[in-house]
Amino acid sequence: MGKVDGGKTITYVDGAWVDGNPALARPRDHGFWLGSAVFDGARALAGQLPDLDRHCARVIASARIMGLAPEITASEIETLSRQGVAKFPDDAELYICPMFYASGGFITPDPESTRFVLSIIDTPLPEAEGFSAGLTKFRRPARDMAPTDAKASCLYPNVARGVKEATDRGFDVGVVLDPSGNVAEFSYTNLFMAKDGVVHTPAINGTFLNGITRQRVITLLRESGIEVNERAIQFDELLEADELFATGNYAKVVPCTKIEDLTLQPGPIYQQARELYFSYSDGCR
Repeated sequence: MGKVDGGKTITYVDGAWVDGNPALARPRDHGFWLGSAVFDGARALAGQLPDLDRHCARVIASARIMGLAPEITASEIETLSRQGVAKFPDDAELYICPMFYASGGFITPDPESTRFVLSIIDTPLPEAEGFSAGLTKFRRPARDMAPTDAKASCLYPNVARGVKEATDRGFDVGVVLDPSGNVAEFSYTNLFMAKDGVVHTPAINGTFLNGITRQRVITLLRESGIEVNERAIQFDELLEADELFATGNYAKVVPCTKIEDLTLQPGPIYQQARELYFSYSDGCR
């Protein structure tokens, strides 16, 4: 499903834009040492900025969940993002990554030390070639075990364990369960299943993020007349699916073409979801 290793990068830090990926963290910075960092990811696709306002609002919410105190507003982050996007060619495909972290504090972060950084990276949208997935034993944590309502960097080492387990078995990503044993998501994207013309996706239960692209695709599918059920899904149901696909900010809407021993083809509902999403994004400037 691709990775953000990108080309040209510009970064807004301490009130100015600088080229590249500047060295910022110090050994005793709370975000480096004790994990207070949060981030979000938005996309600019040839000048289209789908749901940028919602991504900017979410990074503020994530920061507050982690005990940080942002001094910049979501609207100001959006304005800076547009300013940065304008520094690239009009047809560029970009990854927009606002971040907050604390530089001070011990165990709990010092809210007054909250820092803001915004990186914009030249990263083309991956081709929708399909990906494979296998069940991983590493589950999503419950809300009382981790800051699951935030897009927090500290959650990603557990994601990485599941990805490593899946790739060691020959798959691209894992299928992750929640603490109750129901399907939560693919390793780092929201999961959709189509069966007999109906779309099913795990209900939001506080263990994984209600993705912004997920929400948009659900709305677009329902508006087009397709039934979407948000409910508890058992892993074995995925092995009887007609279609599986994923949504996420980085690649948007992509098909799962293999799960365990089951091979799937990109199907008509996936195709419709992708077409609906990119038709919607065409008007987001």
